Amino acid sequence: MGTEGKRVKLALGSGGARGYAHIGVIAELQARGYEIVGVAGSSMGALVGGLFAAGRLDEFTSWATALGQFEVARLLDPAFSEPGVIRAGRVLDRIREMLGELRIEDLAIPYVAVATDLTTGRSIWFRTGELDAAIRASISIPGFITPVLHDGHVLVDGGVLDPLPVVATMALGAADLTIGVDLSGAPDPAYDRAQPRTNWFTQWWRASAQRLGRAPAETPDDPPPPLSSVRATDVAQRAIDIMLAAITRQHLAAHPPDLVISVPQNICGTMDFHRAGPIIEQGRMLAAAALDAMPDGVPPPVR
Repeated sequence: MGTEGKRVKLALGSGGARGYAHIGVIAELQARGYEIVGVAGSSMGALVGGLFAAGRLDEFTSWATALGQFEVARLLDPAFSEPGVIRAGRVLDRIREMLGELRIEDLAIPYVAVATDLTTGRSIWFRTGELDAAIRASISIPGFITPVLHDGHVLVDGGVLDPLPVVATMALGAADLTIGVDLSGAPDPAYDRAQPRTNWFTQWWRASAQRLGRAPAETPDDPPPPLSSVRATDVAQRAIDIMLAAITRQHLAAHPPDLVISVPQNICGTMDFHRAGPIIEQGRMLAAAALDAMPDGVPPPVR
């Protein structure tokens, strides 16, 4: 592929910690000489895309790759009396430090953050306003992160209605290619063998609740609960994964981008935010494979 045809718009999908893969995708595109001229994102896609558009992605990556499980647990900030398992206020405070008071309309490249309005049942596109506020609305995973109140509306994760915001990229101007990064790809058994997933987040949350007297302590004499390996949060997350995959397939059939980079659902646990380094590297490898599969720079048809 020559110097032409390398202006790309990105649709960055939702999927919790799998969103670190977006960082690897962006790195691979830049290494190959692509110019990213617009980004639309849902949830983690909105976070990574916003940081990239603001020129702060390197700073965020350095911070995220240094996080261990303990630091992640502290940052998640349990919210036992609110409509969400975590508040994420400490995380957002750190993101706000990186972004300052940047507004979307002042970013170097066009950017759209997608959220879901529970009041109207519609998607909301943030194209102006405070960048950190738009990101906060877009990452509010229902049942996990407390929702946002905005002008009398209750806003949650953009992935509820638009997990891969390809349509939103149409508001970003012209480009040679539109690339979607789908975080709800089919599970790959290789990842289960290489990195078995644990329910560390569920265990941490229950331990925190017990310390605050919000959940009964478990004792050796307690009988095993029904489906003892399945917690409520695990069930909720699996249901969300299935929903995201189904909605994404429908959206791709109606509005296919030029290329889809598919990230398997089981690349990591949704709350595995302590594994940034390997997830970023996997994202880069998946991007390289997808780009290498384009004969003479022509994307294959989306299936």
